[in-house]
Amino acid sequence: MITNDDLLRRRVRHIHVTHDAPSRAVWVEFKYKGRPCFSTELLEDLLAAQRAIRQTAHTGYREKQEDRVLFQVLASTDAQAFNLGGDLAYFIQLIETGDREALLQYAKTCIDIQFASVTHYDIPFTTIGLVQGEALGGGFEAALSNNVLIAEESARFGFPEITFGMFPGMGAISLLTRKITPAMARRLIMDRRIHTAEELFEMGVVDVLAPDGEGREAVHNYMQRHTAIAPGLHGFQAAVDRAMPVHYDELYDIVEHWVDTAMQLSNKNRRLMSYFSRAQARRHSVPVVDIQHRQDKRRHP
Repeated sequence: MITNDDLLRRRVRHIHVTHDAPSRAVWVEFKYKGRPCFSTELLEDLLAAQRAIRQTAHTGYREKQEDRVLFQVLASTDAQAFNLGGDLAYFIQLIETGDREALLQYAKTCIDIQFASVTHYDIPFTTIGLVQGEALGGGFEAALSNNVLIAEESARFGFPEITFGMFPGMGAISLLTRKITPAMARRLIMDRRIHTAEELFEMGVVDVLAPDGEGREAVHNYMQRHTAIAPGLHGFQAAVDRAMPVHYDELYDIVEHWVDTAMQLSNKNRRLMSYFSRAQARRHSVPVVDIQHRQDKRRHP
């Protein structure tokens, strides 16, 4: 089984990987050294972890190992921030230098990770996202890419991108429409609101709502309940994949449109993006969204 020590030897520094043998699971936890966002280093570490987990999971499935790993849990070591989204400071740098290829590579790495998660490595396997704290923008998309989304009651979710002239391009619409209607997905993406976990549970976006401080216990309970019925769970997932497939080509087409939109941002929108970037560093992203709403209300009473 892959361990954190194995990954550390590959210079992985931005995630923590744990093999939870009793639950037949692998935990992959974000470990932030600075801003709680998707830096290029964090993305590279996630890719390395996914490659290792995929290999281990496929070997166990192919060899019909009785104790093969059945679950992957994506979480954060920071209980206040699951993930605040893309690296906005890096985006601004690439936009202002006109480096479209680097921005496209960043976005492609994101959808490669999302696609591996939502398709559960192309074997009977379940990916679980545990959200504690804030999941904004790309962080919300990363949570949605899991087959099961568990959130604590105080968790908050949102897509602030439209405020600075962008849209969530790393899978939001494709992933949301597997759970809710396209009209509801459109509203969720465009309203710029911060939503509570309870709201999203009622909508059907969050699958399991846990009391604060009990998210990890909720994940363990879910895995314990579903290990005994794994064939049925995986059969259901296969049916969902057939009825509501996520196509890589679709994700890539949207990402290219996202990159083209980013490269056309005005100076004003780049300044707003920079404002959100500074908020990421302070972990005050939600107040920034609230401030923007108040500014909108003053302009449009």
